[in-house]
Amino acid sequence: MNKKLLAVICAMAMALSLAGCEQTGTSSNADSGTTSSAESSTTESSAEESKEESSAESEDGEYVKYELGGEITPTMVKNSRLNEGNKVRLANVFKKFAAGEEVTVAFIGGSITQGVSAGNDDCYAKLTYNWFTEKYPDAKINYVNAGIGATGSYIGVHRVQDEVISQKPDLVFVEFSVNDTEVNTARDKESYDSLLITLWESETKPAVVTLATTQDTGVSFQAHHLEIVQKYDIPMISYRNAILDVIDKGDIVWKDISDDNIHPNKAGHKVFSQLITNYLEEVSANADSITGEESNLSEHATAAGYVGGRFIKPGDEGVTLDGMIERDNAFGGFNGNWIAKTSDGDFKGASMTFDVKDCSNIGIVFGMTTANSCTFDVLVDGEKVKTINTDFSGGWGSYAECADIIRFDEKGDHTVQIVPNNTNDTALLYIVRLAVA
Repeated sequence: MNKKLLAVICAMAMALSLAGCEQTGTSSNADSGTTSSAESSTTESSAEESKEESSAESEDGEYVKYELGGEITPTMVKNSRLNEGNKVRLANVFKKFAAGEEVTVAFIGGSITQGVSAGNDDCYAKLTYNWFTEKYPDAKINYVNAGIGATGSYIGVHRVQDEVISQKPDLVFVEFSVNDTEVNTARDKESYDSLLITLWESETKPAVVTLATTQDTGVSFQAHHLEIVQKYDIPMISYRNAILDVIDKGDIVWKDISDDNIHPNKAGHKVFSQLITNYLEEVSANADSITGEESNLSEHATAAGYVGGRFIKPGDEGVTLDGMIERDNAFGGFNGNWIAKTSDGDFKGASMTFDVKDCSNIGIVFGMTTANSCTFDVLVDGEKVKTINTDFSGGWGSYAECADIIRFDEKGDHTVQIVPNNTNDTALLYIVRLAVA
């Protein structure tokens, strides 16, 4: 009798166990559609790995292929959000938009911001501005595009006062990740840091959104910029991560979104703007609930020696010319410059002198040229500190290059002299700006 009772109990236990297993399987299938519990576990693990590799899936767990010219996908959005950042200042800007106030939106960067390969009306900056005007038709929205080709954040931090801050911006987008390079890693990190601080602490206290782009090979200064951005918790949107991922997956090829190895074409700029405005749309929708302390940039990520940098340019006081000429002509995206020229290689002692006040860092912007190049010496307080070669023969074109000249421990007044060196042939020297901070 006891044996029969034991057998009944064992049978009931087995039935309950089987029922439990069937219920678990049903629950898993209900959650994932067709995935078993074991498969679900594997899927979650793979998703976590994909997240670490800057990949993502749609909300239902299935990858959505990107169609060229169409809407960006959930994967692209997730990959682009390199740093969501502190949104307090940005939310305050959206409150001004919603109230129909006057708002100035500025973009500073290199040739991508300028619109090379897409044009003024189809670059990401103008497309993003158009999004603002369509979303907030009652607001008066001013547009500032301070993109200059072949310039990085070193030049950027020295021109931001004249070209951006002077326009009293409420929101500034910063893009320099393909023009800042590891040839000058420390300088470019410090320049970028100084640029963010200079903007953040300027009179109108603008919101700042940073942007990351890429070459076709993936080369970008994004990782270095990200270190600084994360320290301050400033938003960063990565076109690089979003576009390279869909290329890696075979959705598109690089030539679909770029006509060279760097610059997005119209289709690429559309994607770039879509990634930016997708982020902005979310902030806009939640602006009223975003409160608290804004980012604090008082503890700097680098030495930040270029904060408040400025240019000495043609027409400014404190410049003395001896055999050199001041011109209004443009060179390298800058209006006005000084030149020294010779038809026989003899500059005949030509030079120029800058009397600079209250600075601890001195640099120079000069012309790199594909023909008629030369070298020139830079003397500071009477001592030669650098010789610079302007030769870019065989390059893609003449452009404005920059070089750090000297750094002092404390701010003070200094004399900087530029002396072109004689050559054996026709030569032309362009001095575009003196950079001081």
